[in-house]
Amino acid sequence: MSESTSRIHTERLVVVGNGMAAGRALEELFAKAPGRYAVTVFGAEPRVNYNRIMLSPVLSGEKAFEDIVIHDDDWYARHAVTLHKGKTVTAIDRDAKTVTTACGHMEPYDKLLIATGSQPIVIPIPGAALPGVVTFRDLDDVAAMQAAAGKGGRAVVIGGGLLGLEAAAGLKAKGMEVTVLHLMPTLMERQLDPSAGYLLQRAIEARGIEVLTRANTHAVLGEDKVEGVRLDDGRVIPADIVVMAVGIRPNAALAKASGLEVNRGLLVDDAMRTSDADIFSVGECVEHRGQCYGLVAPLYEMAKVAAAQLAGETEAAYTGSVTSTKLKVTGIDLFSAGDFSEGDGKEDIVLRDPSRGIYKRIVLADNRIVGAVLYGETGDGGWFFDLLKKSSDVATMRDTLIFGQAYQGGSPLDPTAAVAALPDDAEICGCNGVCKGAIVTAINAKALTTLDEVRAHTKASASCGQCTGKVEQLLAATLGDGYRAAARKPMCKCTDLTHEEVRGFILAKSLKSIPAVMQELGWKSSCGCSSCRPALNYYLLCAWPTEYEDDAQSRFINERVHANIQKDGTYSVVPRMWGGLTSPAELRAIADVAERYAIPTVKVTGGQRIDLLGVKKEDLPLVWADLNKAGLVSGHAYAKGLRTVKTCVGREWCRFGTQDSMGLGIKLERLLWGSWTPAKVKLAVSGCPRNCAEATVKDVGVICVDSGYEIHISGAAGLHVRPTDLLGRVETEEEVLEHVAAVIQLYREEAAYLERMYKWSEKVGLERIRSVIMDDHAARKALYERFLLSQSTIQKDPWAERVAGAEAHEFKPVAVVMPLAAE
Repeated sequence: MSESTSRIHTERLVVVGNGMAAGRALEELFAKAPGRYAVTVFGAEPRVNYNRIMLSPVLSGEKAFEDIVIHDDDWYARHAVTLHKGKTVTAIDRDAKTVTTACGHMEPYDKLLIATGSQPIVIPIPGAALPGVVTFRDLDDVAAMQAAAGKGGRAVVIGGGLLGLEAAAGLKAKGMEVTVLHLMPTLMERQLDPSAGYLLQRAIEARGIEVLTRANTHAVLGEDKVEGVRLDDGRVIPADIVVMAVGIRPNAALAKASGLEVNRGLLVDDAMRTSDADIFSVGECVEHRGQCYGLVAPLYEMAKVAAAQLAGETEAAYTGSVTSTKLKVTGIDLFSAGDFSEGDGKEDIVLRDPSRGIYKRIVLADNRIVGAVLYGETGDGGWFFDLLKKSSDVATMRDTLIFGQAYQGGSPLDPTAAVAALPDDAEICGCNGVCKGAIVTAINAKALTTLDEVRAHTKASASCGQCTGKVEQLLAATLGDGYRAAARKPMCKCTDLTHEEVRGFILAKSLKSIPAVMQELGWKSSCGCSSCRPALNYYLLCAWPTEYEDDAQSRFINERVHANIQKDGTYSVVPRMWGGLTSPAELRAIADVAERYAIPTVKVTGGQRIDLLGVKKEDLPLVWADLNKAGLVSGHAYAKGLRTVKTCVGREWCRFGTQDSMGLGIKLERLLWGSWTPAKVKLAVSGCPRNCAEATVKDVGVICVDSGYEIHISGAAGLHVRPTDLLGRVETEEEVLEHVAAVIQLYREEAAYLERMYKWSEKVGLERIRSVIMDDHAARKALYERFLLSQSTIQKDPWAERVAGAEAHEFKPVAVVMPLAAE
C-alpha cells in the first residue's frame, strides 16, 4: 500500500486538551495500535504536556519546568502527532464532525477525545478580581507566584487542602511570609482525621507558616492591587499576593455547548464514551457513575480504558476508583486513603509515637480495611491501600496489622522481601500511575539494572521521588546481585539523600545553617559525621555567601589550622607565589623564616612554589606573621580551593611565546585565590602550544595561541591521569578571566563535595558545560557575577586573620568539638 493510500484510510483522532490524562491516553493508544490514527492535539497552554502534580517543586525551586515535562516536542514528532499549542477549541460540530478554535482553525475528526480538565474555584467575594489574586493550577500561576515571591513580602493562601499547603510551602521556600486561611477546624479534613490534621498543622507551623483555621474570608482588600484579606470576624491579614486554592470544578462548558450530556461533569459510561458514540472523554472534566475525580490515579485508569476502546478492545471498562492522597511538602510524610469517618460497625486500630511524630490509624469494618491515615511514617501506605482496594479480609493479621507489611507472619521481613510480596497490580508510583508489574516487566524485558534506567522507561520515581526506595527494592528483588545499587549513592550514613538532593533542598527551602539542614531534611544523626559536616559547610558557603558564617569545626584538620599536617605531627607551610613568580625579597624572607624556626626541609613544589616542611604547631602563627611582614600570604596548599596557577615565561622571555602567560596567570590567581571549591583546583597558563606549563593536565588550563587563548578544562595528573577537554577559544585576557571564573562557579554550584572537576565534567557532559559557558552569554555573566559576589565576602588570607588574633591572645589551636579525619 502506498503512503498516500495509507493516509486516506488512517482514522483521524482529535484530542481537545494536552494535559496528563490526554497524554497518558495517547501513550497507551500508541502502544496498542501504532499508526491507526492520525492524531491532532489542541492545547490551551502554549507549551508541551507536563506533570501538574509537580508544580509545587517548581514553585519552591526544587525543580525546573524541564524536569516535569512528560512529552517534549520530539515525542510528538516521533509519533507523528500534530500539536497546536496555545489554541483553545471553542466549538464542536457533531454533525459535521469538526472542532473549531478561537482563532478560526477548523479540524475534522473521526473520533474525538475531550480532556479539558478542570477549572479552579474562585470564591465570589469583593476584590477577587484584583491583580495579585491567583490560583494554583498551571505553570502560568507558578510564574505569577514566583514573580511575587521575588519581591518578598507577605502571601495569603486561602484553602488548607492539598494544593493550598503545597503553595504555602513553596512561597515560604521562596522567602515570603505566609498565612494559610482554612474554613474548617483542621487541615485537609477530607483526607485526614482530626489527630492527623493536628500533627500536620503543627508541622506546617514549624516551618514558619501561620495557619488560621475556622477562618472565613470576607473580602480581598486593595484598590489597584492586593493589599490584604479581611475575615468575617473583622481580622485583616496583610498580603502582597493571595492564592485561592479552595477546589476545582470540571471544565465541561465546551461539551455542554455541543449538546453532550453534562451534569457536574461530562457524563461518560464505563467505556469512557460520552452520549455521542464517536466522542470519548477522560480526566477531571468527566463524571462517571456520579463521581468526579481530581487525583491522577483515576485519570490514568480512565486513559487506559479510553485508549483500549479507541484501539478496538471493546471489552475494556472503567468501573470507578478508590483514591489515596500524599502531600508533597519536603519533610512531611502523609498518606490517606478511604473512609475514616466514625460509624456503626467500624473499629479503629491506632498507633501513636509522639516522640517520633508518628501517628497511624486503620479503620476496619467487617475485618476489612475501609480507611487508613498515616503520618510521619508512610512506607506501608501502598500495602494498606492494596488491601483496601481488594477488600481483603485482615482478621488473621489483626494483632500486627498496624505495624505494617514487614511484621506479618510473626517476625519482621526484609523490606525488599516485603515489596517483592506485593501483587503485580499494587501501585508503586502514584504520581505517574505505575504498578509493580509494569516495573518488573520493564526490568526483565529491557535488561534494566539501575534506578535511572527504570525512571527513563517507566517514569516510576521520576516525579516527587517518594517511591524511590520501593523502586530500588524492586530492582534488588528482581535482579538480586545484578542490581547496580551504586547508581544512587546517599551522601552519608546520616541521610538517604544524595549530594545533589541536599544541595537542591538547601536552595529551595532557604536552609542557612547546618542545624537547619539536619532538622528540615530529617538527619538520622543529631550532629552529623565527618563526611556530611564538611560537605554541608561547603554547600551553605556556596549557596549563601553573604549570609552563612563558615563553621571551622566542620572542616578537615588541615583547613582548621591553615597548614598541611605531616606524618610526624608537624606541618608544612606554603606561601603563595603569584603565577610562580617570586623575588629576592620573598626568597630572603622564606630563608630567614626557615633558619629562625629551625624548619628542617625547604622544597620546591610541582606548582612552582616553596614548601616549608616540619613546622611545629606552636610556631605556626609566628611563621605566618614573619612571612606576612614580607608580603607573603597563604598558598592554600591544604584547601578545597584554588591551589596554584602554574605559568611559563611567555612572550616576555621566550622566543616561542605568543602571549603574556605570566601576566595572565598572575591575574587569574589574584582573581580566584581564596575561593572554596568542592575539591582542590589547579590551573596553568602556557604561552604557546609547546605547553611548558603542562596546562593540558590541569583542572583549568589556558593555552596561548597567535589569535588569542584556548581554554581547556577537566584535566588531572594524580592517581588518575586525564588530558583536558577543549572548552572553547576567546580573543582577550578579559574574556579568559570571565570564562574561567564562570566555569569554576558552575563547578562550585553543581559538583558534589570532594568531586574533582574532571569527575563532575564527565557526569554532566562537556557539551552542557560548553553550552552554558561558551554559548549562553547571559548565563555566563550571571555565573561570573555570583563568583565575584562570593569572593567579596571571604577572608582571602587566613594567616593574617590568625596572626591578628595571636597578637591579642596566646595562640591556641581551634577547639575541635567533633573529631574529623585528616585528609
